[in-house]
Amino acid sequence: MRHLLIALVVLILDRITKLLVINNIVLDDAVSIIPGFFRLTHLENPGAAFSLFAESPSPFKTALLVAISVAALAVVGLLLWMRRNAFNATTVALSLILGGALGNLWDRLSDGKVTDFLDFYVGLHHWPPFNLADSAIVVGALLLMIQMLRKDRHAPAQG
Repeated sequence: MRHLLIALVVLILDRITKLLVINNIVLDDAVSIIPGFFRLTHLENPGAAFSLFAESPSPFKTALLVAISVAALAVVGLLLWMRRNAFNATTVALSLILGGALGNLWDRLSDGKVTDFLDFYVGLHHWPPFNLADSAIVVGALLLMIQMLRKDRHAPAQG
């Protein structure tokens, strides 16, 4: 139950922040928050995370991205179901990924694209804009990687 609550909170926060951006920032415009470092912007990303494949002319791009999202959600859901009685870093990570994937899938199904608005840059160096759902997915993936590295480091030596 806690896993679903985490995913639901991520989904709700993602929806709220995207709606605030859509309703308050004109498409392709930006509001400087920390000059030279961070701004809120309103972009529509037809591609994958961090605008990967955004320029692809394929008519199947959205369908493929939806199919990949659904497959990922099925895997994450299964992993959470298998660990439904556990509450640890791994299940929290999976819950964050689940909530983030649902947030971006919602956009893709309703609009064919995802709203991005968090925009970090330093001089000419610019990180591709992203959103709260992307952040939850990345944090979840990093938590999973840390868990895997910790388990590898503490694994008994094979001899």
